[in-house]
Amino acid sequence: MRVIRSLRHILWRFVCAALLAALSLNVSAGSRLLATGGVTQIEGAAGGGLSPWAVLAGTASSGEVGLTAMGTRAWLNDYRLSVGGVGLNLHDHLELSLARQRLDLTTLGGELEQTIVGGKLRLFGDLLYHPWGIWSLGVQHKWLEDGALPRAVGATDTRGTDLYLSGSKLWFSAIAGRNLVTNLTLRHSAANQGGLLGYGGDAKDSASLLVEGSLGVFITPNWIIGAEYRQKPDNLSFAEEDDWQSLYSAYFFSKQVSLTAAWLELGSIAGLADQRGGYVSLQFAY
Repeated sequence: MRVIRSLRHILWRFVCAALLAALSLNVSAGSRLLATGGVTQIEGAAGGGLSPWAVLAGTASSGEVGLTAMGTRAWLNDYRLSVGGVGLNLHDHLELSLARQRLDLTTLGGELEQTIVGGKLRLFGDLLYHPWGIWSLGVQHKWLEDGALPRAVGATDTRGTDLYLSGSKLWFSAIAGRNLVTNLTLRHSAANQGGLLGYGGDAKDSASLLVEGSLGVFITPNWIIGAEYRQKPDNLSFAEEDDWQSLYSAYFFSKQVSLTAAWLELGSIAGLADQRGGYVSLQFAY
């Protein structure tokens, strides 16, 4: 356990140092087009709200460095989720991210906290002009601050690592003359409720290959509306885990500021059914 804690501190310090180092570089809104970096999802990666996309954070292009910061809040029937995160884009080839989640158990009482360190490598392609779009490989290492509750409900671990492959493509004039963006993500994960209820379980202890997808239509160059879907594993026998879905609207005021609002349908969480509600996320890019 001491070795694991040391590795976590090293990862944390590495990402923090990289983000702080960016402040000494020429960090600004990059030369890529508006909205081509998406927003920031709840685990800190660039993409939608629920799922990462293949795009990298912000609008930094080759030879540029970009920095993003976000704050997110979701209000469900029996829970409240708060997320803060930062992301670093190095030359539109590598993304590093750091996110902190807090889930308030408003009905059950108490809270759960999780830290997520992420990395995403652009493999090939381009969102706008490549016939196959852009493809990226990502990793998210997560750990809970207190694993007593997840272990009590059957989770076998309080830390885990998700691997994912994402492909994103923008289709010009696809729907009534408006641009359409699509994304497909394949995730290898054993995380229960994204990791907030631990990893693995008494029903299934191995990681699953999960499908995530999203699409969005640009009503104007600044405004996109769409839907997301995220498949979930079902590792715990005490409570069924449902797939996540959302309807979202994101507005990009500029390359520096965007605001996302969504309606979430998350199904049953920890035995409490019909978890649905609103979602708001504010992102700043430099």
